[in-house]
Amino acid sequence: MNIEIARENEIAIVTLNRPERRNALSLELMLDLIAALDEIGRTRELRAVILAAAGKVFSSGHDLGQMAGRDINEYRRIFDVCCDLMQKIQSIPQPVIAQVQGIATAAGCQLVAACDLAIAAEEAKFATPGVKIGLFCTTPMVALTRAIGRKRAMQMLLTGEFVDAETAADWGLINQVVPVAELADATRGMAQKIADASSLVVGLGKQAFYTQIDLDQPKAYAYAKEVMSMNALAADAQEGIGAFLGKRVPCWAGK
Repeated sequence: MNIEIARENEIAIVTLNRPERRNALSLELMLDLIAALDEIGRTRELRAVILAAAGKVFSSGHDLGQMAGRDINEYRRIFDVCCDLMQKIQSIPQPVIAQVQGIATAAGCQLVAACDLAIAAEEAKFATPGVKIGLFCTTPMVALTRAIGRKRAMQMLLTGEFVDAETAADWGLINQVVPVAELADATRGMAQKIADASSLVVGLGKQAFYTQIDLDQPKAYAYAKEVMSMNALAADAQEGIGAFLGKRVPCWAGK
């Protein structure tokens, strides 16, 4: 199996399961991952997703065994699916947290950058080394630039050198660095904090975040104020406000 899917109460755990291939993102694995995320996105009972990986490597990027000797349409198919995967991560209502236990390179680094949040072990390292093999990490560049900014992204893209976990956290590629023994607990702790909130409001907020992020400021505010006005009408918003004023724990209805 290319991926494994488990459930812990309101949290879905999706695990890349090609450790013998360094969890390379084969076309088949990417399609399986898109299908899994699509199904999770339709399951209202699930409120957060952890994206983990089996073995010592989080993901080495595209499966280079599928990248040699192809025609233009085959390459387009691979990169179309890769882009669909990255956009699927951000389009489902549940936040997706990358649990990075080891190396994440090229499209594997892109996968981390595309996730809504990421927690990494101290041993984790990140790179976009395509330039070293004559295949510039152009699609990883899209997510990477949006996560860490122009100069830092260009440094990674042009040199192909590894960035350690502490630097990745400082640059904004990941949220937190923990000892590997604490990684699973730290990721689940963050997922549970998300799951404790209203699923409706979290989904609404996630969609709004990605919609406004590339708008200029006046358009972003115009969009955000409409979303927030509609949010205020939601039953969960009224419940949350009432619970705060009444000094009680809110009871979410998901609507």
